[in-house]
Amino acid sequence: MAVYTEVSDEDLGAFVAEYGLGNVVAFKGIAEGVENSNYLLQMESATYILTLYEKRVAQEDLPFFLGLMEHLAARGIPCPTPIHGRDGQALRKLCGKPAAIVTFLQGMWPRRVLPDHCRLLGSAMAAMHLAGEDFPMSRPNDLGPKGWEALFATCVERADSVRDGLALEIRGELDLLHESWPTDLPTGIVHADLFPDNVFFLGEGLSGLIDFYFACNDFFAYELAICLNAWCFEADGSFNITKAGQMIAAYRTMRPLGEKEIAALPTLARGAAMRFLLTRLYDWLNQPQGALVRPKDPLEFLRRLRFHKNVKSADAYGIA
Repeated sequence: MAVYTEVSDEDLGAFVAEYGLGNVVAFKGIAEGVENSNYLLQMESATYILTLYEKRVAQEDLPFFLGLMEHLAARGIPCPTPIHGRDGQALRKLCGKPAAIVTFLQGMWPRRVLPDHCRLLGSAMAAMHLAGEDFPMSRPNDLGPKGWEALFATCVERADSVRDGLALEIRGELDLLHESWPTDLPTGIVHADLFPDNVFFLGEGLSGLIDFYFACNDFFAYELAICLNAWCFEADGSFNITKAGQMIAAYRTMRPLGEKEIAALPTLARGAAMRFLLTRLYDWLNQPQGALVRPKDPLEFLRRLRFHKNVKSADAYGIA
């Protein structure tokens, strides 16, 4: 999350008047992340998150994202629920941008990931996949292999300013991934961005999954591969097989993985590392001036990609 668009008191007042939430008590920008403008909105009735959608979020995708959150919440998945205005609409405009208010979830994301966090995430991820099976809408993953090529095309000329030889290394990896990417794995709704800062914990439990604005239809096992990259590497770059094993084992207790899914995990994990290397590289090279935003190091995912290149089988991820 981040703040790109400043909201005046007058604009905010007119916007919240469309809802039956009472008066504004406090309003504060949230500086984490890179995609949308997010504010903590405290009303007399409760606390909410106000989001203005910008950057990569296409307006035509917003009914999918908001509808998915409502669908999952109705099935017991702890995620933000869009608030409808007096006119019944959840999506409207603020400062010329599409905007929505969603419920606020209690909890904190883990600054230090422990194996138990990974176990709880594995269970929640599988529950989310199962809960989304009857969601009637669909959305392709525009940050899948075809999207990687488009992102790389925008970065290729300046990639070596980040690291010498980076453009050539990415080009070679993309070619190999296109040749080996699977085509026939079980598919459904995935979050596609379940990083630690999008997962809340409270006490000994997982209290929320947030930021569904990359959600799409893709391989369920690709979601696991993203989470292996996001949760199972230590600060020194080493891979924690204990965390990975607990995540996958917990997932499999709720949704079994087929042999093809397990065999594909090294390739999927390699592709997931490429996806975040490229999006981080794009953000690093295209930082908006004056935005309250913290771009993340793309080379972190180059190192993770190199790890997955050397994985021979899914056993390296702690699969028993």
